[in-house]
Formats: sequence, C-alpha cells, structure tokens
Amino acid sequence: MSDVVTARATVEAGHDVGARLRDLRHQQGMSARTLASALGISPSAVSQIERGVLQPSVSRLIAITDALGVPLAAVFDTSSHPVAETIATAGGFALQRAEQASVVTLETGVTFRRLSPGRTPGVDYFESTYPPGSTAHDEGSLFRHDGYEVGTIISGELTIDFDEERVVLRAGDAISYPCSRPHRLHNTGTEDTVAQWLIVHAAR
Repeated sequence: MSDVVTARATVEAGHDVGARLRDLRHQQGMSARTLASALGISPSAVSQIERGVLQPSVSRLIAITDALGVPLAAVFDTSSHPVAETIATAGGFALQRAEQASVVTLETGVTFRRLSPGRTPGVDYFESTYPPGSTAHDEGSLFRHDGYEVGTIISGELTIDFDEERVVLRAGDAISYPCSRPHRLHNTGTEDTVAQWLIVHAAR
C-alpha cells in the first residue's frame, strides 16, 4: 500500500484566513481599494481583515469570496494540503484524514471545517459550528450571496431568519433555499450548533 495513503498531516488554518484572503485577492489581480468598494467597506477594514486584526463574519467571508469570484473552498486551499493533493493526482481519488481537515475561525467564534477532501468545482461542502449567541452576520440584518444552499443540523439548535419568517432547526432537521433569498443564521440555543452545508454554485 502506498505510504501516501497512510500519511498524516495536521492543518492549522484558522489564524491564516486573513493571509489567505490577501493571497486570493492578489491572484485575482484586484486591489484592496477595489475589493473594499465591492464590499461597501473601507480599504482600512480590508487591510485589518487580511492582517488578522479583524476576523470576518460568515457573511463577510462569503461576500469576499463572491467579490473575488472564487468558491468558499478556496479559503481552505493552501500549500498545507500536500497529502490530499498528491493522492488526488497519483491515485485518481482524493482522501482527507480527520486530522487533515482545515478549520477557519470567524467572528463571534463561528468555525468552518472543509469536508471536501479535494477540489470540487461548483460545490462547497463544509461543516460549521456556531457557539451559543453567535451569528453569521455582523450587522444583524439579512444577507444574500451566490449559490443554492442545503444544510443538515447535526447537533444543537440553529435559527434562520428569512425576510418574512423564522425557522428553528434542531438535530436531524434539513433545509434548502436559494442563497439569493435574504437570510440570517444564528444560534439561539444553549449549546454549540454543528451543521453540514452544501452550497452549489452556477458555473463561474
């Protein structure tokens, strides 16, 4: 059996989210001022996010990747994934061990963990953990973004506010909706909420 398949690697990506966003911006040839204008924030705020002074909220992170024209999964695609990439190239499949999963920590303590073991064009597949009282949107209002979202609650309780109604989801519940519909996710329970999400994008 190949040593590649049994290899182990620990990925610590949470503190690098700002640096990764900066790298993605540079790859897209976009200035900080142009990105700031697209997001409706100041260039200083973009700089603080990229330097790790400010942690973006879930909605801000998604807005940034949308503005850059890259999938959410791109935030996790760093050079610290040599094992999964090698397997995908050499063996025709991608394999991600539990300890290899990339995790990013966002505002209010929300964490995202990538579940896709390799690149999956047009699809973002990840797990989110919302601590009690945490929210996906830093401004308290509803937001929208690209794609179509499907989610399943693994544990805890998650509330989703839509423009005209509120839905409370608990373990085992599932929901789907177009991300263009204004919405806001927040944990109204007393324990961490863990959910798995699939976001399907139109061809970019």
